[in-house]
Amino acid sequence: MGETVADVQHARSAVVADSESDRLAATTAALSSAGFTVFPAPDAESLASQIQKHNPSVVVAQSALAHGLRNPGVPMLLIVAAQEIVDLEEVESWRVADYVISPVRAGEVVHRVETLIGRATERSRSRGEIEALRESLRNVSSAIRETNDPQLIADHVVRGFGEALGVDHVWFATFRDERVPSIRAQWNRPGLPLLPARLGDSENAIIETANKLWAEADVLAVTDHREDPDSKIAKALREWSGDLNPVSTVLLPVGEGASAMGIILLSTVEERHDWTRPEIALMQHVAGNVAHGLIQGHLISAQQRVLHQLRQLDKAKTDFLATVNHELRTPLTSITAYLDMIQDGTGGPVPEGISKMLDVIARNSNRLRRLIEDMLTVSMQDGSNLDLKPVDIAKLLQVVVATLRPLAESRHVSVSFTEGTEDIEVTADEAKLEQVFTNIVANAIKFTPEGGRVGITSSVSTSENGGLALVRIADNGLGIPEHDLPHIFTRFYRASNATSAAVPGSGLGLAIAHDIISRHMGRLLLDSTLGSGTTVSVELPVGGP
Repeated sequence: MGETVADVQHARSAVVADSESDRLAATTAALSSAGFTVFPAPDAESLASQIQKHNPSVVVAQSALAHGLRNPGVPMLLIVAAQEIVDLEEVESWRVADYVISPVRAGEVVHRVETLIGRATERSRSRGEIEALRESLRNVSSAIRETNDPQLIADHVVRGFGEALGVDHVWFATFRDERVPSIRAQWNRPGLPLLPARLGDSENAIIETANKLWAEADVLAVTDHREDPDSKIAKALREWSGDLNPVSTVLLPVGEGASAMGIILLSTVEERHDWTRPEIALMQHVAGNVAHGLIQGHLISAQQRVLHQLRQLDKAKTDFLATVNHELRTPLTSITAYLDMIQDGTGGPVPEGISKMLDVIARNSNRLRRLIEDMLTVSMQDGSNLDLKPVDIAKLLQVVVATLRPLAESRHVSVSFTEGTEDIEVTADEAKLEQVFTNIVANAIKFTPEGGRVGITSSVSTSENGGLALVRIADNGLGIPEHDLPHIFTRFYRASNATSAAVPGSGLGLAIAHDIISRHMGRLLLDSTLGSGTTVSVELPVGGP
């Protein structure tokens, strides 16, 4: 097989470029004697060609020939004349470079070349380690972003730091802070004892240090505690841990806003660790993700707890309403049954005065029955299905008007229904739709003073999605204050003027109507002016929901 570029580099190859033939020959001979395969280049053009062709381990070039090279990608040793000015900015751009003053001794050239190659190798190794560390910590950040569990976030960061940085202990704790829950997590190299779960008497010193570091956007990195065993932080760590006798330590604050909310401790106990700037920068980046994840996770956990409690309360409310309805309906059934028997004369003739009293009892019994039915609807509507069938809107409204006419007459309110010119039919649950219009018209009658009027109209309108059945119920009653309008469809909510005027009601009628119409894919709209009256509009898709 042929020799590859990598094999050439491994064999210690060099390109030597010099326009002075004697110096070119001398440099070539010196490097050849040191074991290098040398490719000579007498001018700038051949220099660029040899570098591209052979990808050498090092380039030794007369500075005049090397000028203008664009990042050759290999170590460069320049040969500079005694009075020549070197463009240091250009040399720096080549990353690994050095120069010697002509005339050049053979031994010095070899030594400088060996040093350059060593520096390049170390630089490449370091770059590879940093890239591997960056990838490892990138995975830690990714794992943190994939969960909202604060404890899992902490576990990810201690394990990720420990495995990526090759330390012996990683310990994480949050402080007493309303932004985050109380968390402890740690990772240890196998065979090492666990650190204490709590900060104990050292807590104040650790928190003070963390806040100071956070304010300065810094970390506390100690390469070797043995050089200053009596430092404040060394004492605090010993007092806290007892058995921990760290050699190298990093204290990394985790914070947000004006103060730290936690601390991450990394330590070695056997070998010193020279903390590099890239390592610290990467750790700070991950710490920022930790802070964001903890705050977000804490908020989401709190929201989930509130949602769970609301669901429990809603279930308790539904169960309560169902139970109360059952307990109320049983005695009310008996009351209304005996009342009907008395009014029918089953027990004998009823005096006129008593008959009027019984009429009042009957009206209030019916009112109580409707209230119980409304409450039962509220307790069941979330899970009940619609019994859909064709419904003639005009006939349905005529039934509603006939049913509520006695109530209107008792309050001296006129109720009129004006039927549209077209037959209007929708696909709906007839019983629930009747309940909607009964609730709305009954409300209009209740909130209209004596001598007032309630007008009901039906018509067909068009929309982007097809025909709409439109029913309007308008009264000239009390009206609704503007500040109550946004809440008027809320269960058990009553307008402030209804309460002050002692108008009876439960605050369920419009809420039930709004829910039923929504489930029919329709809309319930309300327009009201205080003191002038209210218009309720019901829109339903013609033909079906």
